[in-house]
Amino acid sequence: MDATAAPAPAPFSQLLRSATHDKHDEANASPFIGHLLAGQLGIEAYARYTEQLWFVYRALEEAAQALRDDPVAGPFVRDELMRTAELERDLAHLRGERWWEGARPLPATAAYVARIEECARTWPAGYVAHHYTRYLGDLSGGQVIRDQAEKTWGFSRKGDGVRFYVFEQISNPAAFKRTYRALLDAVDADDLEKQRIVDECRLAFDYNSALFWELNEAYPLSA
Repeated sequence: MDATAAPAPAPFSQLLRSATHDKHDEANASPFIGHLLAGQLGIEAYARYTEQLWFVYRALEEAAQALRDDPVAGPFVRDELMRTAELERDLAHLRGERWWEGARPLPATAAYVARIEECARTWPAGYVAHHYTRYLGDLSGGQVIRDQAEKTWGFSRKGDGVRFYVFEQISNPAAFKRTYRALLDAVDADDLEKQRIVDECRLAFDYNSALFWELNEAYPLSA
């Protein structure tokens, strides 16, 4: 073996995770998420958060239909991940059957949705960045929110109110995440494009952080 040979480059999925670690922690450190996970907020705050997620996932999943055959984004469009229908079921449980009549995106949500839609139209690799940031988070840290919501507001186990977090078509989340990371490692992009994807992932976390801060302003913890 040549002792001077350069080490093999790290898989893209690993680089992506390490390059966004600080942004991930920054989003999760928001007061709103901390208060929600501590069971310190009322159910209306949880319902409003769920409502904002509906706008985000509707944008992701409406765009997905046009990207199924795209060589870069297409492999990531997986029906078992789709969340819009589950969010609508949760919102009907939380706010009643006509929940959509009062649904309004916060400014941060509207900006987030606009960016997802722009990437879907003009830059499929950027869409992948937003897809990765949301769905892999749902399969991981999102489960903590589900557990706390069940405990705080008495939702039935994996029932209405927390359907968004329940991936019924994914029997082995750990195996699915390995498959997803393999798709990232195989993405058809050169080093420059991969860096742009990393930058877009960091931006996606910034959009999430902005949403959490606006929710914190709307639902401050009572003294």
